[in-house]
Amino acid sequence: MRIAKRRGLLTAGLAGALALVVGGATTASAVVTYPVAPGVRVNVRSGPGTNFQIVKVLPYDANVAVYCQSPGTTVSGYYGTSNLWDNINPGQYVSDTYVHTGVDGYIAPRCA
Repeated sequence: MRIAKRRGLLTAGLAGALALVVGGATTASAVVTYPVAPGVRVNVRSGPGTNFQIVKVLPYDANVAVYCQSPGTTVSGYYGTSNLWDNINPGQYVSDTYVHTGVDGYIAPRCA
């Protein structure tokens, strides 16, 4: 197997190599996760802003998948100040200022 040098491709390649073969078809899903700010318990809200209800709190050193992103309330957090919110599950948003994505701005499509 050739090792890809670009970030994310290695994860996808390993997921493909470890895919289950069921009835002749392969099933694999490579989900990229990002670490939440170290030593921080982050509030998860029902929408992209501090005015939305808290639905749960992430444990210390959590990792989250970001499915889409949406503008919302501006927050100053561990990784700076932004109005970008990450959708980590249906009806669950965290401020991007607490998720280490490695970039400022969008890393996923806008939420519909």
